[in-house]
Amino acid sequence: METTPNLQVYDLGHLGLVASILDQIGLVQTVDRFVGPRPGEKVSTGMALKAAILNALGFVTSPLYLFGHFFQGKPTELLLGPGITPELLNDDRM
Repeated sequence: METTPNLQVYDLGHLGLVASILDQIGLVQTVDRFVGPRPGEKVSTGMALKAAILNALGFVTSPLYLFGHFFQGKPTELLLGPGITPELLNDDRM
């Protein structure tokens, strides 16, 4: 009897291309270099900006407290970086 592989399907759309371009131009590193780290932050300012750009290009109009919901069902670790989850992209961080 064969076992079924554990597959995960994500809705990536055009966001992978945009995230790749933002990585190539070094947006996150540039912003983080100018702003600097904050004590205890889990998502840097540069990464939050990248998430905001991806959200804006997702053509979704929703209030800021629903910001993290946009990334539900999307591969946030692939788009934004390891350890970044939709729960970390809350209205307090943004």
